[in-house]
Amino acid sequence: MLARAASTVLGVTVLHLVVLRPRLLTWGAAPDEVFSSLPGDDLLPRPDLVATRAISIDAPAEAVWPWVAQMGQGRGGLYSYDWLENLVGCQMASATRVVQEWQHPAVGDDFRLHPDVALEVAMVEPRHALVVRGAVSATGQDGSGDPSMPYDFTWAFVLHPRSDGRTRLVVRERYRYLSRWALPLVETVSVASFVMTERMLRGIRDRVETQVASDR
Repeated sequence: MLARAASTVLGVTVLHLVVLRPRLLTWGAAPDEVFSSLPGDDLLPRPDLVATRAISIDAPAEAVWPWVAQMGQGRGGLYSYDWLENLVGCQMASATRVVQEWQHPAVGDDFRLHPDVALEVAMVEPRHALVVRGAVSATGQDGSGDPSMPYDFTWAFVLHPRSDGRTRLVVRERYRYLSRWALPLVETVSVASFVMTERMLRGIRDRVETQVASDR
């Protein structure tokens, strides 16, 4: 019985590592997108884990950018499963329209995932790239909290215009482990990230395409 259980666990582990994990880490991305350099890669050289995911949007980059520019808790949200995020107190409300006051992210700004958890905007290239970085400040809006993190992290949102007028939105996560227990934590985070990112990409696409259709 013990041998059979061990064999089952081993089989599931191999299936995840060989088949499922690579697909989760590269959902929607073409091989050239997975292996190409993106803005923000140089901020975190030699990462321990990289996830690159992408989606096609039937709209030009200038129509996609406003939805990316306003992302973050307390702003436009993350366009994912708000109800799941709010189970852990994120107070997330994904916008259904472009809000002009949120259209000017700047390097050094907070990019909040939760009222008490902030990443930092590390790079802004309007209509092309927004890059945020973690392990910078896991602190509350009043400055309280422990800034230590078990891993360093960059999160890039990059727009690639296509000749047919469409846009590829490529999202890349790069992780570098800072503690011994970072690996099992990041592996768990990467699975949750796949679920939320897949919904986020579809959420952005649907909002952009609906807006473009209504403007015609």
